[in-house]
Amino acid sequence: MSARAGIVVTGTEVLTGRVQDANGPWLADRLLELGVELRHITLCGDRPDDIEAQLRFLAAEGVDLIITSGGLGPTADDMTVEIVARFCERELLLDDALEATIADIVTRLMARFPGVDVGAVHAANRKQALVPAGAIILDPVGTAPGVVIPGTPTVVVLPGPPRELQPMWKTAVVTDAVQSAIAGRTQFEQQTVRMFGLPESGLADTLRDAERTVEGFDRLEITTCLRRGELEIVTRYEPQDAGAYSGLLAVLRDRHGREMFSDDGALVDDQVAGLLDGFTIATAESCTAGLLAARLTERPGSSAYVAGGVVSYSNSAKTELLGVEASLIEQHGAVSEPVAEAMARGALQRFDADTAIAITGVAGPGGGTATKPVGTVCFSVALADGTSLTRTTTLPGNRTDVRERSTTVAMHLLRRALMSERGGSELL
Repeated sequence: MSARAGIVVTGTEVLTGRVQDANGPWLADRLLELGVELRHITLCGDRPDDIEAQLRFLAAEGVDLIITSGGLGPTADDMTVEIVARFCERELLLDDALEATIADIVTRLMARFPGVDVGAVHAANRKQALVPAGAIILDPVGTAPGVVIPGTPTVVVLPGPPRELQPMWKTAVVTDAVQSAIAGRTQFEQQTVRMFGLPESGLADTLRDAERTVEGFDRLEITTCLRRGELEIVTRYEPQDAGAYSGLLAVLRDRHGREMFSDDGALVDDQVAGLLDGFTIATAESCTAGLLAARLTERPGSSAYVAGGVVSYSNSAKTELLGVEASLIEQHGAVSEPVAEAMARGALQRFDADTAIAITGVAGPGGGTATKPVGTVCFSVALADGTSLTRTTTLPGNRTDVRERSTTVAMHLLRRALMSERGGSELL
């Protein structure tokens, strides 16, 4: 059995949703990389009894390691260290060297705020220098130190701000206490397959078949997630079960080869960026408010291949900025394949690019018709050699959903067109 861990995220602001928890998922990924089995992530407010209840719950579950985040500040509601000390039956002691370190940090910070009573601030921060007896001190990244308390289970206490927690975890994980706690960990392999254009129900049917036909299927831990309109299949397994994973991958390829666009975890964004290497692209967007251009420019080095973009909601903007003929819009409507194709050609010419992609649609709410309901979106990819790929689809959801899914559809159409041009595959 692998080493097991639990995470306690503290903070009333997180519990009530005012702040979104980023630490739980980040720590979960780090534990996965280490081969540690994560049993639970719990969330509670800044109440002593609730924090202690989470610790006792995880201890009763038999975890080897508990990680807490939050509650290490100087104010009265920051009480995680005190509660952990009580849980571990350790006395809280003032560490003089740590107090001096915190005082030095606070003094430098307060230099920017003239008129602040530095003495009062030091008195408040003094509580951060109280640590459980026998604990390993993790030096502050901000003003709050963390601690590691060896035991059964071992407890790692980390600050709440991710910019402080993440580097401090790297220090904590190499301590003898944490290494001892996770000594029984199993080294797992993890592989990710991505598909587009396949409903979850179709994948579920395939996995049921694989369960019957793939030897060792029961030793594969498979997680599926619908993300940005794509299906993500993450499989975790021990090295000796690589053959079972190969069998699963063969079934997925056989049943869904057309929909599978990545078997190595690569995102479509990465694939498009690779296909654009040495080329340029321009965008023309109506219903997506520049989100596609933003997505294309998220990758490092994108300035080398993104030539420019136009966001044109009004018909006059489509005509003036992209050269779309007013008569074409009048004849077919702004949301139509002919207009999408004209927008793509206009962007191609305006920015003298090798590739252009256009999106025009009805994102809602309102504005839809019986023939073009909300969610109707037209896409067109134009290449400098005259090749084009145009599609219309109806996407579900609210305005945000339609916009986000539109950018995903656009990226996949772009990938298909570029692969056809670069590799000679047939456009479908």
